[in-house]
Amino acid sequence: MLDTLLLSRIQFAANISFHILFPTITIALAWFLVYFKIRYDQTQHPVWLRAYRFWVKIFALTFALGVVSGITMSFQFGTNWPGFMEKVGNIAGPLLGYEVLTAFFMEATFLGVMLFGMKRVSARVHTLSMVIVAIGTSLSAFWILSLNSWMQTPSGFEVRDGVVFPTDWFLVIFNPSFPYRLSHMLLASGLTAAFLIAGVSSYRLLKGDDKKAPQLTLKVSLTVAALLAPLQMFVGDLHGLNTFEHQPQKVAAMEGVWETEKGAPLLLFAIPNEQTKSNDFEIAIPNMASIILTHDKNGEIKGLNEFPDATPPVKPVFFGFRIMVGMGMLMIVVALYFRFTLWRNNTLAPWQLKTLIAMTFSGWIATLSGWYVTEIGRQPYLVSGVLRIEEAVTQVASDNVLISLIAYLTVYVLLLIAYVRTLFYTADKSVEVEEYQKPSIEENVYA
Repeated sequence: MLDTLLLSRIQFAANISFHILFPTITIALAWFLVYFKIRYDQTQHPVWLRAYRFWVKIFALTFALGVVSGITMSFQFGTNWPGFMEKVGNIAGPLLGYEVLTAFFMEATFLGVMLFGMKRVSARVHTLSMVIVAIGTSLSAFWILSLNSWMQTPSGFEVRDGVVFPTDWFLVIFNPSFPYRLSHMLLASGLTAAFLIAGVSSYRLLKGDDKKAPQLTLKVSLTVAALLAPLQMFVGDLHGLNTFEHQPQKVAAMEGVWETEKGAPLLLFAIPNEQTKSNDFEIAIPNMASIILTHDKNGEIKGLNEFPDATPPVKPVFFGFRIMVGMGMLMIVVALYFRFTLWRNNTLAPWQLKTLIAMTFSGWIATLSGWYVTEIGRQPYLVSGVLRIEEAVTQVASDNVLISLIAYLTVYVLLLIAYVRTLFYTADKSVEVEEYQKPSIEENVYA
């Protein structure tokens, strides 16, 4: 038997996991489209227009799924987690409202011009609409990450009669973890979109598409990935140090540290045992965890036993962190090596194209595993030190939650399958289209 609390947690995890897949693509893909369009405006070369026209279809599809899945998430604040808005609604409500008023309205207003206005407005206006949509996607991430970061490291508030009230909106928005979390997420979006473009472009090339557009987008995406992947590793390290300062129990779970110790080893592999409060089958590098987190080989790391009332589930945090880091390291190697190969040979071998196809959705894996580390590592709190999950959950019968959970999962699985099939179907159809040598008058002059 599953209780309402566990089912509600699974349901929200399913919703957020499905939803985050699509904004993670659109945030950065919008900026790729801006680049393609500006390059076309500058050069009038049809290859840039073909790249834009193909990927704007993917953007529209992805954006639509992101909007739809985001709406269902907002419902759950009332249906599954009423205690959340009752206690911290004075902060969560305005931040979500700012996201709608500034970002979503901006995107919605100019999205139509971006998708359907190429032949109806001037080139400059059309490009400007794309820039505004791209700004809107990034601004949306700003507000959502501000709220999520505040839930991790709350500041600028006071509690009166059990209800949270803001005292300083600047401290609420720019809370201690916000700059690191926002930077980390924007870079993750850039890598997700870059590997998506690289994977689909490789698929088209492997299918025999000899047009210039997939060759160009492959080169652009690998260049972006080669630049962002090492930068993400640096920002991730800063984010980890910030987490070590403000959420030491999360870091202890990530590193598998049970007892406070100096000179803690870096566990390459282990199986955390929450019953014995120890790790089985450890493979470790001595002192390395302390060196990374404290920059001192004898630096002290607090263990999980220091937080008996605030210990997160260890295994998902421990393994999620390693999946995220492992995928990030793979992205760095692939991006740098393949981009160097492309620069030297101006082409990739079939095995390299197949590798990129296999990594088309690698950004999703890294993002989801990192998101699980962030959110599960905050447990048992919904808002760190302020609101525990059992205080916010609904009193609805577990059977009702189970029914809605099954319905959500069924729809999400079907939508995800349809999305991936549509993505590659679009790529297949593009392979069948003949290359043309020059743009038409209609493409050069916007009516």
